[in-house]
Amino acid sequence: MSDQPSGANSRPERPPSSEDAEKAAPGAVPPAPSVPESDAPGLSGQERSGQQGAVRQDSAGAASVPPQNYGPNVPSVPAYLKAPPPADPWQRRARAQGQPPAALSRLRPSAPPSIGAATLWSVLATALLSGLLLGDGLGLNLLIVAVPAALAAFFAARTAGRRLRPWTAVWAVGGLALLAVPALRDAGWPTFLAVVCALSLGSLALHGSRSWPGVLLGSLGLFPSVVPGLRWGWRGVRDRADDSRGRVRTAVRTSAVALVLLVVFGALFASADAAFADLLGSLTPDASIGDSPWRVFLFVLGLAGALAAAYSAAAPVRWDGITLRPGPARNRVEWALPLIVLNLLFAAFIALQLVVLLGGYDKVLDETGLLPAEYARQGFWQLLWATVLTLLVIALALRWAPRSGPRDRTLVRSVLGVLCVLTLVVVASALRRMDLYVDAFGLTRLRISVTAVELWLGVVLVLILAAGVFGAKLLPRAVAVSAAVGVLAFGLISPDGMIAEQSIERHGSDKTIDVLYLRDLSADAVPALNKLPEPYRSCALERIQRNLETSDAPWYATSWGEARARDILKGHLAEDRGSLCYGLGGQDGEREGYEEEDSYDPN
Repeated sequence: MSDQPSGANSRPERPPSSEDAEKAAPGAVPPAPSVPESDAPGLSGQERSGQQGAVRQDSAGAASVPPQNYGPNVPSVPAYLKAPPPADPWQRRARAQGQPPAALSRLRPSAPPSIGAATLWSVLATALLSGLLLGDGLGLNLLIVAVPAALAAFFAARTAGRRLRPWTAVWAVGGLALLAVPALRDAGWPTFLAVVCALSLGSLALHGSRSWPGVLLGSLGLFPSVVPGLRWGWRGVRDRADDSRGRVRTAVRTSAVALVLLVVFGALFASADAAFADLLGSLTPDASIGDSPWRVFLFVLGLAGALAAAYSAAAPVRWDGITLRPGPARNRVEWALPLIVLNLLFAAFIALQLVVLLGGYDKVLDETGLLPAEYARQGFWQLLWATVLTLLVIALALRWAPRSGPRDRTLVRSVLGVLCVLTLVVVASALRRMDLYVDAFGLTRLRISVTAVELWLGVVLVLILAAGVFGAKLLPRAVAVSAAVGVLAFGLISPDGMIAEQSIERHGSDKTIDVLYLRDLSADAVPALNKLPEPYRSCALERIQRNLETSDAPWYATSWGEARARDILKGHLAEDRGSLCYGLGGQDGEREGYEEEDSYDPN
C-alpha cells in the first residue's frame, strides 16, 4: 500500500498514456485505491468489491471517497475482528471450524506449560518400575511405583505455578496410605477396594474439587487426561531431543557404562559369596523373556498413568464448573406432606423395632413363628435398601425444597432432620439383625462387607445432620473422606482375620464351624486358624499352606500377612487329613447359610 495520505491517488503501475488522458472526463473522481485481500481478512469478495468502489455524495452533489476505509494510518482489520486467540489449542481449533468449544475444553481453561526435565525423569521412573515390579503381583510394589508418579505430578504442578493446598495434601496422603493395604494384607478383596479408592483420592488431589459434581467426576478425572498427557509428553521429549542431542548421547553412554559395571561386578560378587547371591537375587526383579509382552503393557500403562497425572496437575479439569441448578421450588404443603407421611411410616416401623432392641425379641418370634436366623435374614437386606433409598429421597427433597425465606429453611431442616434421625434407628435395627444372623451362622466375607456398608451409610446420615446445622459447604468432601477412611479401616482390620477369630470363638462356645469355608480364606487368617485343635487346624490350613508353597512372589510383591503366615506354618506344618475334612463342615442349615450367599466371594 502507498505511503501517501488518505484520499490521494495511487501511483499507477505504468505511466499514463495520452489515450488515457483523453478518455478521462473533466471533473472525474479518481478511482479509489483497492485494498488487497490480505489486508482485509474475514471479508467476503462481495464486501471487498463494495469497499473498493464505494463513493458518496457531498452537500454539493460531488462524489467523494469515504476516507475511513483505507489509508496508511487506518488498520486494515477492524478491531472487532481482532479477537485474541484462545490459549487452549482445542478451543482454537473449534473456533477455526466455526464450532463452540467442547465442554471439557471449557472446564480446562488453559494448556499446560512445556513439560519439565524433573517431570520427564519421574514419569520414566514410574514406567520402568511398573514394568519391572508390577508383573509379579501386588504388595509393596504399588507404593514404590506411586512415589515417582506423585513426584511427577508435584513437579508439573510447580512448573505450572500451582500451590499446595490443605485439601490437596489430605487427598494425596490418604491415597498413599490406602496403597499400604496391599503391602499389609494378602486378601484380594480389601486390596481391590483400597487400590480403587487410592486412585480416586489421587485424582481429587490433582483436580481440587469441592462440589458434588466436582467430587464425583473429579475422582474419575484422570481418564480425560490420558491422550492429552501422551501428546504433551511426546512434545516435551521431541523438543528437548532437538535442543540437547549431545547431552542425550552423553546420558545414554553414562547409563550404559554404569549398567555394564553393575552386571559384571555383581555377577563376580554373587559367584564369590552365596549369601550375597541370595541377597542380590531377592532384590533383583524377576523378569524373564516369556512375560515380556505383559511387562511391556505394564510399562506403557505406567507411562500413560504418570503422564496423565502430571498433565492433570499442570492443567486440571475444573469439574466444579459443572453446576446443578436446583429444581423449581414447591410450596410448603406440596413439599412437606409426602415427607411427613414418610416420617410417620418410619416412626411406626421403629416403634416395633424398639421393642425388639429393648428385649421383646422372643415375643416377636412367637407372634411371627420365625426362627431367630430367619427373622434376622428376612429383614436386613430390606432395611439396607431402605437406608439407601432414604438418602435418595433426601437428595430429591433438597432439590425441590421451598426456599423463599427463613421459615422455609426451618421447615426443610425440621422435616429432613427428623427423617435422618429415624433412618439412623433403621440402621441400628439392620445392624442388630445382622448380629443375630452372624450369631446363628457365623461371619463371612459378604456379611462383614454389607455390615461395613451399613455403618458407612449411618456415618453419611450423621454428616447430613451436621450439614443441616453448620452448613453444607464441606459435605461433599466430608462424605468422600468418610468413604476413604472406611476403606482404609476395612483393610487394616483384616476381614479374613476377623472371620477366623469369630470362628474360633464359636468353636470355643461349642458351636459348629464350617471348615470348608475357612480353608478358602487368605493367608491373613492363618494366625487365628493356627489356634484350632486338630484335625480342624490342618483341614483349615492345608490349602493355604499349599498355596504359599507354590507361590514364588518376590519380596516387593509379598504382603506382610503372607510373610507372617509363612513363619507360622514353617514352625508347625499342617497335615493332609484327606476326606476327613469334609465331615467337619457345618450342619445342614448352617452350611446352607454359607453357600447360598457366599459362593462368589473372591480370594
